[in-house]
Amino acid sequence: MEKIHSDHAPAALGPYSQAIRTGGLVFCSGQLGLDPATGKLAGDTVEAQAEQAARNVEAVLIAAGLSLGDVVKTTCFLADMADFSAFNAVYEKYFVSKPARSCFAVKALPSGGLCEIEAIAEARAE
Repeated sequence: MEKIHSDHAPAALGPYSQAIRTGGLVFCSGQLGLDPATGKLAGDTVEAQAEQAARNVEAVLIAAGLSLGDVVKTTCFLADMADFSAFNAVYEKYFVSKPARSCFAVKALPSGGLCEIEAIAEARAE
């Protein structure tokens, strides 16, 4: 098991790693729309936060030597299911390979976030 860390994604808000590699899989912890430079939410809209959350997932994957194209499964959390369409409009720009996905509303997200994305990626055999 190997811990993965990127300075280009926000530091973990609790006692966990940004990602863990085990075997050929990388399990990325959920990423909020936090700007890694400021530690603050990237904006007040689900679109702005989804853009940043996707970039944060991408930064962690890059640190693992992978890309968004290597993602096989995501789990997405929304603070309000009314944001589903707006979130999807951003999500599809980043996850063009259309990995398997679950998406559901939760009562609240850390830091008052509107969305969070976690991912599982697989290293492709050379």
